[in-house]
Amino acid sequence: MTEQTQEPAADAHKTATRLHMASLAGEDLVTWRMAEVENRGNPDDRNLQSEFPMGWYNICYADELAVGQLKPVRYFAQDLALWRGEDGKARVTGAYCAHYGANMAVGGVVHGNLLECPFHAWRWDGDGSCKEIPYSHAIPPQAKRPGCIPGWPVVEANGMILVWYHSEGAPPQWEPMIFPEVGQDGWTGFRKYQWHVYTALENMADNAVDISHFKYVHGATTVPEYEFAFDGISRKITSFLKLQTPRGIIDGKIESLTYGPGQGFVRFSGLTDTILVTGTAPVERDKTHSCFAFTQPLAEVEGPRAGLAKALIKDIVRQFDQDKVILDKHRRVEPPLVCLGDGPFGRNRVYYSQFYAKKQPPHVKDVA
Repeated sequence: MTEQTQEPAADAHKTATRLHMASLAGEDLVTWRMAEVENRGNPDDRNLQSEFPMGWYNICYADELAVGQLKPVRYFAQDLALWRGEDGKARVTGAYCAHYGANMAVGGVVHGNLLECPFHAWRWDGDGSCKEIPYSHAIPPQAKRPGCIPGWPVVEANGMILVWYHSEGAPPQWEPMIFPEVGQDGWTGFRKYQWHVYTALENMADNAVDISHFKYVHGATTVPEYEFAFDGISRKITSFLKLQTPRGIIDGKIESLTYGPGQGFVRFSGLTDTILVTGTAPVERDKTHSCFAFTQPLAEVEGPRAGLAKALIKDIVRQFDQDKVILDKHRRVEPPLVCLGDGPFGRNRVYYSQFYAKKQPPHVKDVA
């Protein structure tokens, strides 16, 4: 093989990955997005963050939890019980009963507004206090106290059930952001996608400001132009694109708002109007659950531009599939070796450091 035709190992791996991705479709692709990734290295070897950032996180879509329904969920390296009482309110506690340690999310039942343990039928409220013991007239004083088992602050917003996490158990530091566009008349219901990405949450946040990878990973013809704005717990990224269409070149725009580490809102305009609501939550130190929910104007989805509207969502999801392939095996470099033309990694890490209770300092400077 001559030097001119020899393919570098990195290019060969990229080609093999793209061929594998192209071969997946339908249920096979859905399964791949959530499947366990083997041989990814342990979190220490990959230099992944040891603390989960504080914030509001989506653990379930609101329409996927019925009155009287109980679900076992796992986030923040903890087993949790999620249920909706007869009053319609969602509640979350730690899964394990303080009495004898049964996992109440497995085999337990919803009793009115309370969670009933499958072992001895102790009944718990969402604040982590025991309210009833059917076979005893006296509840132990410790069990009566809120927090006897961990109780989690819960808010339903934007069609999602959000829980507040803080590594030291502090109460919510801010309220979730409400996106008024969600559920508006004349727009579709959510079209949902989900992934397990085997990295820490902050590394995915870095990916959002990594402007050069759009050309080399996603196939953009040029590196898009971006504007970045950091304000308190919010981060806004605006991208300006030139889109080639049968009608000629159209100016497109993507406006992305991150509010805390778990909430995200993206508006795509120019080619077709699309809103994306994201919910991202840590499961383990090296495992993150990422949810995409799209909504579009009914006039576009049901009209002559229906194919275009559908294709836009397909392309956005395809790009996240491509990111997942890299992030699943990614090792965090701190500080990264940045160059002119990279995105604002340093500023993003300063922004992100506020969400750690232990205030892990960033160790990176941007190139001027």
